[in-house]
Amino acid sequence: MTERTDELPMIPAARPIIGEEERAAVDRVMRSGMVAQGPEVAAFEREFADVLVGGRTCVAVNSGTSGLHLGLLAAGIGAGDEVIVPSFTFAATANSVALTGATPVFADISEDTFNLDPESVRAAVSDRTAAVMPVHLYGHPAELGALGAVAAEAGIALFEDAAQAHGATYGGAPVGSFGVFGMFSLYPTKNMTSGEGGMVSCADEEIARGVRLLRNQGMEKQYANEVVGLNNRMTDIHAAIGRVQLGKVGAWTAQRQANAAWLDAALGDVVVVPPVREGCTHVYHQYTVRVAGASGAERDRVVTALREEHRVGCGVYYPTPNHELVSLARFAPERELPVTARAAAEVISLPVHPSLSTGDLERVAAAVHAVLGAGA
Repeated sequence: MTERTDELPMIPAARPIIGEEERAAVDRVMRSGMVAQGPEVAAFEREFADVLVGGRTCVAVNSGTSGLHLGLLAAGIGAGDEVIVPSFTFAATANSVALTGATPVFADISEDTFNLDPESVRAAVSDRTAAVMPVHLYGHPAELGALGAVAAEAGIALFEDAAQAHGATYGGAPVGSFGVFGMFSLYPTKNMTSGEGGMVSCADEEIARGVRLLRNQGMEKQYANEVVGLNNRMTDIHAAIGRVQLGKVGAWTAQRQANAAWLDAALGDVVVVPPVREGCTHVYHQYTVRVAGASGAERDRVVTALREEHRVGCGVYYPTPNHELVSLARFAPERELPVTARAAAEVISLPVHPSLSTGDLERVAAAVHAVLGAGA
């Protein structure tokens, strides 16, 4: 007897993996009595540096957005500056620029990878441009070679928003090791988590010290405040979780890549599956397909059918480009980004997380074929 679709359990779009090792680590810290920024944070910073960014100095903070904000401030970004960013990403990227008093300038993306288009960046450079900050969206590296060349040509800095790209590589080198700073998010649904938090990879000690000062009320030594700072510290509780997850993220990434390969083979005849550019390692924070030529409304009907009729969790990242958000539109009143607009209308992110079984993957593929075949 065929199982009724409405009786099937929902396949979640994402699923944080928190096990007994993470719980034991939290218990260890709680029993120690030292729960604020302490030895666990310091150890996590060293280990993250060694595992994910080739040994570059890392500074832990309380969120990914804090990491971007403090990295920008430490790099000297402020009022009067412009920083070129993608519009097709989460608003935290542009928000962090605006919070420094600088202006986010939105550039278009490449059709295949959803990442900043170097030529669109070149066209957006002005005499106020201080930096470009690509996002390694969905876990695929941005075009760091071409973007680095544009930055060098214009005499501007390169920063990296690597929030979704733990372990991704470009030309054999890890993302987060190219820019003046790189930021990794440790939010629960990222490829690894600390419960909440962020990690800033720093090109030199001056930037690292700046982030350390800014995260801790402007001081490295108690009551010796050197600059006006914030309270953006990571706790030892969160660092302890992160240390455990750091030991697992490699295997989880391999499973994400295997799941993505399975989906590529199963779905390539009905949707545009995510390509991987030569020389790049994709870590599939999201497995994002295109419903080619769809309007936003048509795509949304597909999403609704997948969720409600087939119990397949999925997401749309991101339905409204940043330059069209009420909060950010003032920075781009007449900006037209046609590739961004098409992506925002066509994309669907399907489950790819390492908790998926073969049966889950088969259900995802069957659901996509059924919905698109039905012309939903």
